Amino acid sequence: MKIVLFGATGMIGSGTLIECLDHPDVERILVIGRHSCGRADHEKVDEVLHDDFEDYSAILEQLRGYDACLFCLGVSAAGMSEHEYTRLTYSFAMNAARALRSESPELAFCYISAQGADSTEKGRIMWARVRGRLENHLMALGGPIWIFRPGVIQPMKGVRSRTRLYRIPYTIFGPLIRLLRAIPGFATSTDHLGLALIRVARVGADGNHFETREIEELAAAELAERG
Repeated sequence: MKIVLFGATGMIGSGTLIECLDHPDVERILVIGRHSCGRADHEKVDEVLHDDFEDYSAILEQLRGYDACLFCLGVSAAGMSEHEYTRLTYSFAMNAARALRSESPELAFCYISAQGADSTEKGRIMWARVRGRLENHLMALGGPIWIFRPGVIQPMKGVRSRTRLYRIPYTIFGPLIRLLRAIPGFATSTDHLGLALIRVARVGADGNHFETREIEELAAAELAERG
């Protein structure tokens, strides 16, 4: 399986990259980002440094022949206007999906959204409206589209959040999160989220939206199959 990965320098994306590198069925990974993921020397990795996530015309040829895209690029809405958050969240993902589908029509697009995304697009919470609108418009593209809505995510395997606002709570509450993960549907982890993405990209799944409980089930199925 050949995968395109966005957001490999972030917490979720870097955790997903680790799982892709370790997975026997993932043969190539095209990492697209503004900055190097630090693993460009790995035999599985092809890296493209690209600055404009609203225009992919310069790299279209490099997007051909891939089976799936794992779109893990995202930002915090804290202190951000709706216009800017929409550009960084909605526009970046939609333009990527359109460009990839133009070159690889059967490509499976897996998008990391967030728990609480508002599919009505009418709620009071800005980020939830934007995420919900993006989810709806991605689904309208047709073809294999899967939306992941994790809640609390525990960083694993040395992964850290690049957002200082999140790093402090993860440091303080990390041990508690580990304990509370025993509660079904409460939290997932960067490694399990990566495995769930690979699972769906590889074999598909029933339904199109996956909350934390379903993410954990997908990860468990992938781990069980690998033994």
